[in-house]
Amino acid sequence: MSATGTCEYQPKDYKSDLKPIWCPGCGDFSVVQGIYRALAAIGRPPHEIAFVSGIGCSSRIPGYTTAYGFNSVHGRALPIAQGIKLANPDLLVLAAGGDGDGFSIGGGHIAHLIRRNMDITYIVMDNQIYGLTKGQLSPTSQKGRTTCTSRYGSLEEPVNPLLYVLAYGAGFVAQASPTDLVGMAATIEEAIRYPGFAFVNIQSPCVTYGEEAQQIKGLKAISESLQSLGHNPADRLAAMDLAQQYGNKLHLGVFYRNPEPPPTYGDLVKERQTLLSKDAPPKERILDLFIKK
Repeated sequence: MSATGTCEYQPKDYKSDLKPIWCPGCGDFSVVQGIYRALAAIGRPPHEIAFVSGIGCSSRIPGYTTAYGFNSVHGRALPIAQGIKLANPDLLVLAAGGDGDGFSIGGGHIAHLIRRNMDITYIVMDNQIYGLTKGQLSPTSQKGRTTCTSRYGSLEEPVNPLLYVLAYGAGFVAQASPTDLVGMAATIEEAIRYPGFAFVNIQSPCVTYGEEAQQIKGLKAISESLQSLGHNPADRLAAMDLAQQYGNKLHLGVFYRNPEPPPTYGDLVKERQTLLSKDAPPKERILDLFIKK
């Protein structure tokens, strides 16, 4: 309890008793620590937070928090997160998943979440592989990559998550990595504070099926802070230009933050409700509308 009588939360307050079962060295251990730190900085009590995920290694995260958690089916985290936010707008709603969950079976949902501008933070742990199901190609796997399902190398161009969401018009787009835990926590916090849809792509190494260049040492070698480049996060075109280097450079920080955030879907719903309620009959007379005179 602070001097003002308000509760102050620590990262441990968001950590559940469930022990993570990721492979030793998995980047997701750092990601969940970054989430704990970000939530503590936000200061919302766990019972005011809802965490939704799909299926995959990273989708286990809701169970490792003390927030309300919902581990949904593959690729369906975003529709469920939207339903929760509409049903209880006062909740802080976060969604999490992997690159396969978010950009393969669930890829069609993110566009609609962006255009509605729901006040939801979406954290994707991008390791360029399907780790949970034993190392198949994912949507972000590099062309030419050899896996158990591509013995002669992938023929497909990878999805670029950053360019994908920027092109759809997302108001907040950022990238982080376990190579910089402090920076990652700060980026997640900034995403949560943004009033509207926020997307954070986290390069989280898969130590079991990931390539050597995608491990922590390899990621550090190609990491570069957007702040050190003097990037202006209000410049969408500059953000899209930088996003095209995905796979070759690991730019860390905020690519784009809309300097004039538009109303969220929740704001517009409240506005519509206020407008329509002016001529609405009292609740006790609602049934009269369906009774034949």
